[in-house]
Amino acid sequence: MAENRKLTRQDFRHFLSIPTRWMDNDVYGHVNNVTYYSYFDTVVNEHLITHAKLDPKTSREIGLVVETKCKFMEELSFPEIIDAGLRVSKLGNSSIIYEIGLFKKEKSTPSAFGHFVHVYVDREEKRPVTIPQRVRNAVEPLLI
Repeated sequence: MAENRKLTRQDFRHFLSIPTRWMDNDVYGHVNNVTYYSYFDTVVNEHLITHAKLDPKTSREIGLVVETKCKFMEELSFPEIIDAGLRVSKLGNSSIIYEIGLFKKEKSTPSAFGHFVHVYVDREEKRPVTIPQRVRNAVEPLLI
């Protein structure tokens, strides 16, 4: 995960604005912790669908999530639009480690920081495969 310095927006290579929803809040009036992982999933897959032409229903190779982690620094709540920043800290033969920062619109430091690991497998056999070149080409610009 990221080094022990304060991350800022400039540390991320791709952004997606995500509106929070009424249902994202819990009884304490802030976004429930499990929802942060949905935001992570959204920014990663938006990037893959848009830039790698991933078709989640038919692609022969698929990325399975094998690990996630989140560090919470400041609560998010509805109604807000957050900016999900994305970068890649490792691009291996069959795995990718994404790092995500969730930012309030007016803030330069993240409210939450996490990582998300994909291992690419054959859809049918569920055995690791080499990351497809179109995916590699889409995530290489995100490498830190």
